[in-house]
Amino acid sequence: MIANRNNFGKLFSVTRGFTAKGAGILTIATVIYLASVGAAAAGDTNAPVTAASIPKAKDTPTAAKPDKKAESRPKRELTGAELYAIHCNRCHAERYPAEFTDGQWKTLMLHMRVRANLPAKQAKLILDYLQDESGHY
Repeated sequence: MIANRNNFGKLFSVTRGFTAKGAGILTIATVIYLASVGAAAAGDTNAPVTAASIPKAKDTPTAAKPDKKAESRPKRELTGAELYAIHCNRCHAERYPAEFTDGQWKTLMLHMRVRANLPAKQAKLILDYLQDESGHY
């Protein structure tokens, strides 16, 4: 604790020798420095900092307005072929639909739906695509 007081005294011992002129110069230098920092923060280094030059906060609501165009456009659903290309190519090469029969594709899709964590609707679209394109009826 005593060491801290001594350090504190040493730190401010420089100011003991200041006269009124020295304090005035220090005050002016401080004002100039603060004005230059404020002007630099405002973007114009040559302009003096005044109350009018400080930007005011805009009164805007916190929630942004939703885009009406985005709401009006219906979302396009992906086809079975697109879903097949997206999901099945993540882990292995794409197989031709004609490589397996309808029944084999159904069994494969049951297995791969679990492994790929596919929603039922997407798995059904993929299965329909594979069975339609397999050529086996």
